[in-house]
Amino acid sequence: MTYNEALEYIHSVCWMGSRPGLERITELCSLMGNVQDKLKYIHIAGTNGKGSLCSMLTEICKEEGLRVGTFTSPYVFRFNERMAVNGEPISDTELAKITEKIKPLAESMKDKPTEFELITGAALLWFYEKNCDIVILEAGMGGRLDSTNVIKTPVLSVITSISLDHTSFLGDTEEKIAYEKAGIIKEGVPCIYGKMKESCAEVIKERANELGSAVQGCDYGKLSNIYLSADGASFDFEGFEKRFKLNLAGGYQPYNAALAISCANTLGFSKESIYKGLKAAKWRARFEILSKDPYVIYDGGHNPDGVDACVKTVKELFEGKINILSGVMADKDYHLITELLKPVAHKAFCVTPNNPRALASSDYAKAFEKAGIPALAFDDMSAALKAAYNASKNEKRPLLAMGSLYMYEEFINEYSKY
Repeated sequence: MTYNEALEYIHSVCWMGSRPGLERITELCSLMGNVQDKLKYIHIAGTNGKGSLCSMLTEICKEEGLRVGTFTSPYVFRFNERMAVNGEPISDTELAKITEKIKPLAESMKDKPTEFELITGAALLWFYEKNCDIVILEAGMGGRLDSTNVIKTPVLSVITSISLDHTSFLGDTEEKIAYEKAGIIKEGVPCIYGKMKESCAEVIKERANELGSAVQGCDYGKLSNIYLSADGASFDFEGFEKRFKLNLAGGYQPYNAALAISCANTLGFSKESIYKGLKAAKWRARFEILSKDPYVIYDGGHNPDGVDACVKTVKELFEGKINILSGVMADKDYHLITELLKPVAHKAFCVTPNNPRALASSDYAKAFEKAGIPALAFDDMSAALKAAYNASKNEKRPLLAMGSLYMYEEFINEYSKY
């Protein structure tokens, strides 16, 4: 099997959208010999902040001398990014080989696995074959019925945040979503949770107490003296003598780092590993500064909570309003997103992301106009970026591209021409 044949199979296998449930992934893992039970995991669920936390914990584990697998979704630029060992994505050859092993097992099942279940199974088998000491495992959607929840041997469960997203699958209140995320907690395994309403924290604590699992919220009060710039951030954290440095921009990153520090402390990692790991952490499409003349930034915030965090960073780093280039999926609360952008948006340049679930740029532009933000709709990324970039350069105004991770590759390919 070639790399292209592997991708073709992965993307075509019995794709019926999201079908929550553990029956299929459990059967697939059984056919694989349940090799996933021979690995250790840090299992991460939550609405926002998962990707950045995965990067931070991966780097900290590397500094501890561990061989670490990382499973994230969706990919930002290339499919192979979804599974990596020590930060190196799976090679084309290895992906082809692992898919070739998985395919006959999946084909033998009466109820075939979904695409995400197939990818999860392939990643778990690959991590086993690569002799990983620990796996940073990001849940895809929810937690309780997410295919990553097939694992039985985590050393830590982490819930980053709770806000409204994927409501048709996870529930229409934050408390219902918290219940689904809390489904990753395992008996006797410690759990740490991040920023959320107290009512959501209570849902998580109740589930942890039922399972006899130690549970604690991240103490953000230990975070102080935060300094932000377009190049990253620095901050102090109680109990650590030296100042922390991050190369990740975004006002929310010191808070993600605080959660990473709490996780690392719980696992007994050294202070030096935490310092070095956080400084080394990288994560594309999270307030990623691509240029400074004019400022061009990409942020993958795609739900109200993520957009709100992005807006706060814009306010902290820039004076005056900025231009927005954006496209979103039709299932997002795009009317609320435009309202959240209103305080910082000078003008919006709308595009339809290359995805079957995408919202038409004309409908998105109407939502911006309704929010009082002048907006233009474009048929393709090339035209949208040309207009947005030229306007921003002439006005000496920052340009923020945001709204969907599915737009990133197309945006970067076009932006590379400038």
